[in-house]
Parts: sequence; C-alpha cells; structure tokens
Amino acid sequence: MLKKVVFLDRDGVINRDSPDYIKRWEEFEFLPRSIEALRLLSAGGFTVMIISNQSAINRGMTSRREVEKIHARMREAVRNGGGEIRAIFYCPHRPEDNCDCRKPKPGLIHQAEQRHQIDLSASVMVGDSARDIQCAKNAGCGFSVLVQTGNGRDAEKILAKENLFPDHIAEDLYHAVKWILACRID
Repeated sequence: MLKKVVFLDRDGVINRDSPDYIKRWEEFEFLPRSIEALRLLSAGGFTVMIISNQSAINRGMTSRREVEKIHARMREAVRNGGGEIRAIFYCPHRPEDNCDCRKPKPGLIHQAEQRHQIDLSASVMVGDSARDIQCAKNAGCGFSVLVQTGNGRDAEKILAKENLFPDHIAEDLYHAVKWILACRID
C-alpha cells in the first residue's frame, strides 16, 4: 500500500492559472519554485499525483490530446528538475455535467486510490481552491493544504463561510512542501 502520497491540483498550484484556461503548452508557465518543490517531494520519498479539473476539454476549447501533450511536457520538465509525477488524473467535464470525477467530488482521488492502492489517511491534497480542500475532505485524505497562489486567497473566504479549514495555508507550493516535509508524514 502506498503511503506518503501528495495529490496536487495543477493550475494555480504548479503553473499559473488563467481565466481563459490553459489550452496548449505555450500557455503553460511554471510558478516560481514549483519544480524545486516537486524535486523536494520526490527526494523526501513522496509519491506525487496530479488531480485536476480540465473542463476546457468538454467546453470544446482544447482536446484530450492537447491536454495529454501539456502533461507530457510538464512531466518531462519536472523529471529534468529532479522530481517525478507518478500519475495524472483529470476530469474533462463541465460543472453542469454532474459527473463523479469533478472536484469537489472525490472521484479522481478514488480512481488514484484504486489504481495505486493508496492509504488515503496518510495522503495530502494541495490546492488553491475551496474545491480542492473540499475534495480532500470528501475523499478522506489525511491532510489538506491551501496555497495562496491561483485562487487561494478567495478560497480562504469561501472555506471560512463553510466552516471548513485546511490543515495548513502556505504562500505557494514550495512553502507547502516545506510544511509537508516538516510534518514527517508516514
């Protein structure tokens, strides 16, 4: 059983988010120190998986093939920086599709859990939105971390209204990883 798994949202956590969506590699821009953060996670013995809503696919703004190309290039850049992304799970659906895999529903994390035999109670979800923190709670992740990049500052207000709080709030992915490593999660 896999322990020490860190689930990461993509847009707003690893790379800059855009209200126009990230539709091709040329629009993808790593956030400062995110590659270094992924290297530190890998060096710390953590398995990294991406859990991401990618509704631009079902909106007809991009294709699965294009999203897969973005993911392949992202993984290559992370590998070249000394880190590893073990798997990527994404939901192509729009909110009105009412699927089970779109965050805040836990479908993507449960897919990862089944495919990789993950101990969710020892896993961490890092995201920049209220949906990410809700997803972590809905899936039974042991820990959730909200980063203030992307939508993080708005998410704090939304979560407070719902009386739902992450285990930690970090400036960015790098500082989230420093907290995760200091926690000595097994």
